[in-house]
Amino acid sequence: MRFACGQLPRPPLPTWQHGGVTAATHSSLFPQVPESADAVLDGLDPEQREVATALHGPVCVLAGAGTGKTRAITHRIAYGVRAGILQPTSVLAVTFTNRAAGEMRGRLRQLGAGGVQARTFHSAALRQLQYFWPKAVGGDLPRLLERKVQLVAEAAARCRIRLDRNELRDVTSEIEWSKVTQTVPADYPAVVAKTQRDAPRDPAEISQIYATYEELKRDRSVIDFEDVLLLTVAILQDRHDIADHVRRQYQHFVVDEYQDVSPLQQRLLDLWLGDRDTLCVVGDASQTIYSFTGATPDHLLNFRTRHPRATVVKLVRDYRSTPQVVHLANGLLGQARGRAAEHRLELVSQREPGPEPAYAEYADEPSEAEGTARRIRDLIAAGVPAGEIAVLYRVNSQSEVYEQALADAGVPYQLRGAERFFERAEVREAGVALRGAARAGGNDSLLDDAEGLPAEVRAVLSTKGWTSEPPTGSGAVRDRWESLAALVRLAEDFERARPGATLSDLVAELDERAAAQHAPTVQGVTLASLHSAKGLEWDAVFLVGLTEGMMPITYAKTDEQIEEERRLLYVGVTRARLHLSLSWSLARSPGGRAGRRPSRFLSGLRPGSAPLGARGTGGGGGIERGPEPVAKRGRRGPARCRVCGKTLTDAGEMKLMRCEDCPSDMDEALYERLRDWRAVRAKEIGQPAYCVFTDKTLMAIAEAVPGSAGELAVISGVGARKLGRFGTAVLGICAGETVEEVLGEAADEV
Repeated sequence: MRFACGQLPRPPLPTWQHGGVTAATHSSLFPQVPESADAVLDGLDPEQREVATALHGPVCVLAGAGTGKTRAITHRIAYGVRAGILQPTSVLAVTFTNRAAGEMRGRLRQLGAGGVQARTFHSAALRQLQYFWPKAVGGDLPRLLERKVQLVAEAAARCRIRLDRNELRDVTSEIEWSKVTQTVPADYPAVVAKTQRDAPRDPAEISQIYATYEELKRDRSVIDFEDVLLLTVAILQDRHDIADHVRRQYQHFVVDEYQDVSPLQQRLLDLWLGDRDTLCVVGDASQTIYSFTGATPDHLLNFRTRHPRATVVKLVRDYRSTPQVVHLANGLLGQARGRAAEHRLELVSQREPGPEPAYAEYADEPSEAEGTARRIRDLIAAGVPAGEIAVLYRVNSQSEVYEQALADAGVPYQLRGAERFFERAEVREAGVALRGAARAGGNDSLLDDAEGLPAEVRAVLSTKGWTSEPPTGSGAVRDRWESLAALVRLAEDFERARPGATLSDLVAELDERAAAQHAPTVQGVTLASLHSAKGLEWDAVFLVGLTEGMMPITYAKTDEQIEEERRLLYVGVTRARLHLSLSWSLARSPGGRAGRRPSRFLSGLRPGSAPLGARGTGGGGGIERGPEPVAKRGRRGPARCRVCGKTLTDAGEMKLMRCEDCPSDMDEALYERLRDWRAVRAKEIGQPAYCVFTDKTLMAIAEAVPGSAGELAVISGVGARKLGRFGTAVLGICAGETVEEVLGEAADEV
């Protein structure tokens, strides 16, 4: 059944939507494998069911955010396999990230279709290249270059072109873009001029560096990730026998996130297909946010032209977000222009109403970070898990001030983009220990007093650094503990889902999850860039730094670049299930000129703003004004280093009121006494040490050596609450009292 976009009627209660359909997201960790092919279709809505049963000919799924696109295509594959229509080994499902491929493999396994290959384009191409290289070329495949930056730097040096760190990164990205758009070095300047691309250096210089980089690779017999696709394409084009071999192996193709396909990836897909049309693609042009890598929605938007007989299904029922969040998302796209905007999908929320999106304006970035941290702390106190909260920003350099603010507020966090869970050293060590304990069974003395699977896992992992209470502070020790704690929580969930499960059962589950890269959840507020948040979702999302120059980013000049920035914000909005906060600050640093303006994309959406586009829709709620800067942030101008006088912008440096590399006059003995006192107090109140004071704050105190409450209060990271709670003790230690004396006085007062 198909409906016109934006005209989905609410079905009557007795149908699929009343108690029958299951959520498109937030599914059970350990669902039971469906008993039959028909059972695979249970819980799908009409449009998802149509996708799942459309097993012949070309299929195009236009799927809005939160509409269950991955659910639809994995159920399609599983239904075909379970019904005997598709052979598992004949299906190749491709997507763009290892995480997405891992999630797809995990879902297929849970649906009883574990033999299907689900890979990224690069992973699938690399396997084929490794297998066919000896036959097609001879010898061993050249070594794969993990990081090309160093070689690009050497190429620039040989060309006598000097690049700073940022330019080196940008030129490397230009080389990657050139290769995925199949642009050779000699053609690069002409292509830049034709496409009006904003090159980071003179195009002739980049062309020269690009050519030299390719020469260095040939001389050293190495290939990069883009070469994997290029070489696979070349072999399949030149060797018809090898192309026929691949086509006999894979007869059905599914492509997720099709709006992100580059010309090179499309060429590879065409070669895999040959003259067949057994292809299912799924995507959303309104979520095209990677054009800088060569991605283009044209292949998705032109699919019907290339395949006139294609089945086209639109998914617009949003199961992720509340009507309030969906209303804002639709309003954001309502102001969009361009070809992608012409094909936008009007989402229809299937959830109960929730709170209106909140808008907040702050005096400066540190105030915005502190205000965000306070709101997050309140949400956690109200029962929202830290792992279900995210802070999203435009560029990674914005993260530090939020890391500091969350640490000051005693809120655990994790940075998105760290190494994959099952590749972490502590996780590998834990796996070895659990496997050994499972083999030993009752002969392992560690398990003598452990009753039940979670207790056994805790006992084993206690030898690897897990404790019932998290370690104080942050850094590597805390990261290691969080990884082990995630395994403990997984064991608890596993036992609840499968009572009576043994340690061997859990080890088998971990092996399957590692193969599928289906990682358990690590608790902590997620800090991530908007680009890296694609494909993820949280109960509460904080979109921060929404000012002109940051959203849209200052180097977005053309209409299409501006529209891509709008789509990026749309992706951020649609990550939220229930709580959504949008904020901006009027100045960068405390005391700085308040010359910033809220993002133009919020015009007509945030309360009190006039719409820029004819189709803008006003959002609910009101704008919260952040607290006025306190005296220490008065009109004294920008924060400056008290040693060299340089203007400070880094949050950690502003705490110390000096540059990180400027000489410190810190009283080392005082600092150590403060650390000793902090450790005792943190243990007494049952919280990590950084919840008392961070290391940077202690360093600032040890440098300032305050003699009064007023002097202590102006140190960044103290604040009124901590001053009242810990001020007397800190001032006592600064006055020369020992830690024991200060703690004794506190006990006497109690």
